[in-house]
Amino acid sequence: MTTAPLVLGIETSCDETGIGIVRGRTLLSNTIASSMDEHARYGGVVPEVAARAHLEALQPSIEQALAEAQVRLEDLDAIAVTSGPGLAGALMVGIGAAKGLAAALDKPLYAVNHLVGHIAADILAGDAESAPLEYPTIALLVSGGHTSLLHVRDLTTDVEMLGETMDDAAGEAFDKVARLLGLPYPGGPEIDRAAVGGDPQAIRFPRGLSRASDMAKHRYDFSFSGLKTAVARWVEQQEATGEPVPVADVAASFREAVVDVLVTKALAACKDLGVPRLLLGGGVIANRRLRDVALERAAEAGVSVRIPPLSLCTDNGAMIAGLAAELIASGRRPSTLAFGADSTLPVTEIQVAERDAVDVG
Repeated sequence: MTTAPLVLGIETSCDETGIGIVRGRTLLSNTIASSMDEHARYGGVVPEVAARAHLEALQPSIEQALAEAQVRLEDLDAIAVTSGPGLAGALMVGIGAAKGLAAALDKPLYAVNHLVGHIAADILAGDAESAPLEYPTIALLVSGGHTSLLHVRDLTTDVEMLGETMDDAAGEAFDKVARLLGLPYPGGPEIDRAAVGGDPQAIRFPRGLSRASDMAKHRYDFSFSGLKTAVARWVEQQEATGEPVPVADVAASFREAVVDVLVTKALAACKDLGVPRLLLGGGVIANRRLRDVALERAAEAGVSVRIPPLSLCTDNGAMIAGLAAELIASGRRPSTLAFGADSTLPVTEIQVAERDAVDVG
């Protein structure tokens, strides 16, 4: 392949149907169909609803992405798809579509890791004058279903999980606390709005897995379940006394606790491993307070911060296509069809079911 590969990526790990098309590191289209409104009725993502929504959105999303990129299916050099982690039923929809396209078009197929895809989003964000992503880097990925701290030595060959959430992910905690405060789903933007004018120091909520006794075993791990419970108890006690709940103060204090833990652990990893670079990814990075605190504290620590455009932080197909394009450029062989949905796919498996050399004719 003498020119940069033209790759279509399919992402269906949760509640967003993402179709992206890239040529190498150049983003051509990034189409996202969200089923968030359907899940809002239930206060959270319902796997069966998500899978059905993907089925309905896939074909029109692919057609829209092709039109925006001004290419045809026949022009593609490869198909890429998220194999995991994510919701098994939702993943199966995207995988089935990708296998069908690859077989019908006789195109190579790359099955890739969703979390590593979030890192790959950064390489699609720049222009000709932007500095490329340097290695090693620490990556903090924060979304509705994942809170992960990664050591990225090389995007296509060497990604290590340093720590992850032990229970609720940060995004889930936002959703649950929003519900406690009578705010609608999704909780992240609602907590942000409610926190306007609130005092982030009004209530000292706990910072999960941050005590000295936790640090030996869980230095880079996260836990937000206890924080959610602490907020619930505080609200219950306030209501029991007949006092009104100061929603702005509760929201701001809760958000500050989440942000404090995320940034503290990420910068600790940078210091411990001697890596002066931090990449932020995932939908929760849209939280303005998180970005501001990360930038401020990283500057004090001498750590540079990279944040992809918000359109590339949420789940999307472009990041999956971008990761596959990097795999192709590095000489990796396509995947076989012998893979399925892996809801707990480890981050060390950047690509799954790679063909053996003898299989390539």
